[in-house]
Amino acid sequence: MKLRYAALWICLAALAIVIAIFPEKFVPACFEGVALWAKCVVPALFPFMIITMLFVATGGAAKVSAPFLKICTRLKLPAATAAIFIMSVFSGYPAGCRILSEFYKRGEITKRDTALLAPLCSTSGPLFLVGSVGYNMLGDKGAGWLLLAAHITSVFSVWAVTCLFYKREPQNALLPFCGKRDNILYDTFLGGVTSVLVAGGFICFFYTVACAAEEFNLLYPLTALLTPLFGGGAQAFAGGLIEATGGCAKLIAANCPLALPLSGFLVTFGGASIIAQQMCYLSPCGVSAKKFVFIKFAQALLCFALLYLIAP
Repeated sequence: MKLRYAALWICLAALAIVIAIFPEKFVPACFEGVALWAKCVVPALFPFMIITMLFVATGGAAKVSAPFLKICTRLKLPAATAAIFIMSVFSGYPAGCRILSEFYKRGEITKRDTALLAPLCSTSGPLFLVGSVGYNMLGDKGAGWLLLAAHITSVFSVWAVTCLFYKREPQNALLPFCGKRDNILYDTFLGGVTSVLVAGGFICFFYTVACAAEEFNLLYPLTALLTPLFGGGAQAFAGGLIEATGGCAKLIAANCPLALPLSGFLVTFGGASIIAQQMCYLSPCGVSAKKFVFIKFAQALLCFALLYLIAP
């Protein structure tokens, strides 16, 4: 038995006991998490995940990578960097990291390359930011486009700075390989459905955890610290650090004046739920969770600053 898991065991046991004692509070919370996933995440994630995985499997990634081959080679980046980033931007969490892990498993990028590209290929998608957050939550599609622009700018800018301090090795000028598979369509849909269901499980669980933390004031120290800065949005923001989608919804429902910049921070950082989803794909590739979270936090701070300065 590993003693380092003792704190986790205690928290899990406490959560199970709380749900059993107060089912009238936390069973509905679980359903709210499922509803949030069905309304905001499935429409934004599933179609693009299928599109991007079919794109990779049928060789489209190689075609997209071709125009960027020379510059990627000069910058000592994998030839597939541009294709993976573009597909990540269109797909959103956690599809970018899933695509990255696929390239790693197929031997097209190294462990060092995966660690370098992980923060770049960790993005939310346009359908979620513009459609779910902008249109559905804020009632303003323009605000969603502004959120998307700040999000992508922050992710790319911070990643570019980290590249200056990251030792890179010369790359082979090879385009992504597309091997023959027996049933591309079935494999793609099976993987897409599985990934979306897993994402739903994460959202449901962490949304319930966030509700429990809020119910028993476990986030009070952080909320008290942030209240002078964020006012009534502090509690929703603190909960969003556990589950970002629910945090954004609560920030906007509370009419927080800083709802857009704070939502930008949450969707860029990802919160515990999204980070855990991504690490499921990145950990087997040897990506350090500490370094990944640190860079994501820096990206989130920049996104908040940009939206704070330019948002109406």
